[in-house]
Amino acid sequence: METLIDDMLIKARTAQAVIAGYSQTQVDRLVRAVGKVVYDRAEELARDTWEETAMGNVHDKTLKNQTKSRNVWHYLKDKKSVGVIEPRNSDGIITIAKPVGVVGAAVPTTSPVMTAMCNAMFALKGANALIIAPHPRAKKTTVKTVELMSAELRKLGAPDNLIQCIAEPSIPLTNQLMASVDVLVATGGPAMVNAAYSSGKPSFGVGAGNVQTIIDRNVDCMSVAEKVIAGRTFDNGIICSGDQSIIVPREDYRQVVEAFQEKGAYYVEDQALVDKFRAVLFTDGYTAKEVVGQSVETIAELVGVQLPKHTHAILLKSNGATDDVLRSEKMCPVLTAFEYDTLDDAIAIAAANLEIRGKGHTCAIHSNNPSHIEKIGLSLPVSRVAVNEPGSLSVGGNLKNGFIPTGTLGCGSWGNNSISENFNYKHMINTQRIGFTLEDRVVPNDEEIWQA
Repeated sequence: METLIDDMLIKARTAQAVIAGYSQTQVDRLVRAVGKVVYDRAEELARDTWEETAMGNVHDKTLKNQTKSRNVWHYLKDKKSVGVIEPRNSDGIITIAKPVGVVGAAVPTTSPVMTAMCNAMFALKGANALIIAPHPRAKKTTVKTVELMSAELRKLGAPDNLIQCIAEPSIPLTNQLMASVDVLVATGGPAMVNAAYSSGKPSFGVGAGNVQTIIDRNVDCMSVAEKVIAGRTFDNGIICSGDQSIIVPREDYRQVVEAFQEKGAYYVEDQALVDKFRAVLFTDGYTAKEVVGQSVETIAELVGVQLPKHTHAILLKSNGATDDVLRSEKMCPVLTAFEYDTLDDAIAIAAANLEIRGKGHTCAIHSNNPSHIEKIGLSLPVSRVAVNEPGSLSVGGNLKNGFIPTGTLGCGSWGNNSISENFNYKHMINTQRIGFTLEDRVVPNDEEIWQA
C-alpha cells in the first residue's frame, strides 16, 4: 500500500523532472521568489514562530528572516548552477551541473522559517525538488512557510509539489523520508544528524555549537563587550554560532568585566550563586528545555534573582573545573568568563571547552595582532573563525564578509560532519566533467617530475 512518503516522493520526482530542463534564468526566478516572499513576510513569520515555539523574540526573528533571505539571494543570483557552468578551460575540461534529484531536509524548532527557506533556495538553485520534515514543535510555521513559497512558484508557472512539507511529522515518517530521497540535509540536534548519516543516503549534517571567544590584549574593551553581547543575546541565544565563553587576559579581566557590565551584562562572581544558575541552566549536560531561547528575566526568575533594569545578558565566572558544564553550549543569553595568562593558555582553555561540546564549529577572536589571530586559527579544531565580530552575526554569512550565507554550518570530521564549510547550493548539484586530450601540451619526463 502506498504511504504518505511514497506519494510525496512520486509528486516530487514528477515536478523535478520538469524543472530539470529549466534554463538558468528560469531556475533563478524560482530561487528569487522563495527568498523574496520570506523577506516580504518576515515579521509575520517571525511572530508565527514565536507564538508556536515560545523561543527567542519577534524582533530578532524578523531581522533573521530578512537578512538571511536577502544575503542568500545576493550570493546565489549570479552563480551558474545548471547546464554548462564552466566552458572548456586550459586543462581541456568542460564542467556541467546536473540536479541531485529529490532533496529531503529536517528543519529544527529553533529555525523553522529561515532554514526551510535556505534549503529551498539551495535545492531549487540546482533544479531539484525538496521535501521538508519539520520539527513537531514548529510544524505549523514551517508548513505555512512552505505554502507561501509554493504559492510564489505557482505564479511563475512552476510545477506543483516542487517544495512539500510533512504536515504531521513523526520520527517514523522522518526516517522513511531519509531512506527514500536522493540527498539529505539535517539541521538539528545530534539524534537527527546521526539518523541522517545512518540512512544510507548522501547526507549533510551540522555539529553542536559552543563558540569560544578569545579576547586579546590591547583591544577596545567597550567595543568587544558590545559586539559579544549583541551576538550572545540575538534571538535570546538560540543561534548555534552565538558566543558562549569569553577568555580574557588576567590583567585585563576586571576592565573587561566592567565593560560588559556597562553594556548590560549581569556579572556573577560568587560561586554559590553561580551554582544556582548552573542548576537551572542544565539538565544531563545539555541546556534545560525551560531556558532554551528564553529572556534573561525568565532565567533570573527561575534562579530567584532580581536583575537590574536594562540587563541584556548574564555573565558567570568559571570555577575553573575542567568538567564544569558551564564550559558547554548554553542556548540562552548566558556567557561564561575565563582568565588566562599567555596566549597558549587561552588556546588551551578554548580547546578544552570544545572537547566538551562544539568541536569543529566556530571560534571568535577579538585582536589587532595578525600573528595571534593566525596562531589561534591554526591551533583550534574549528571550521570558522570570526575576527572582531560576534559569531552569530558573522559566520553564517553577511554582505561584509566572505562566509557563504546559509542556515546550515558544517563542522567537518571534528563534529562528525561530512563538510567543514557553510552548506550551499554546490552541495545540491552533481558535476559532470568532459575532458579533452591536449595534443600540444608538453609532457615532462620522469626525471623532471621527480626532481626535488
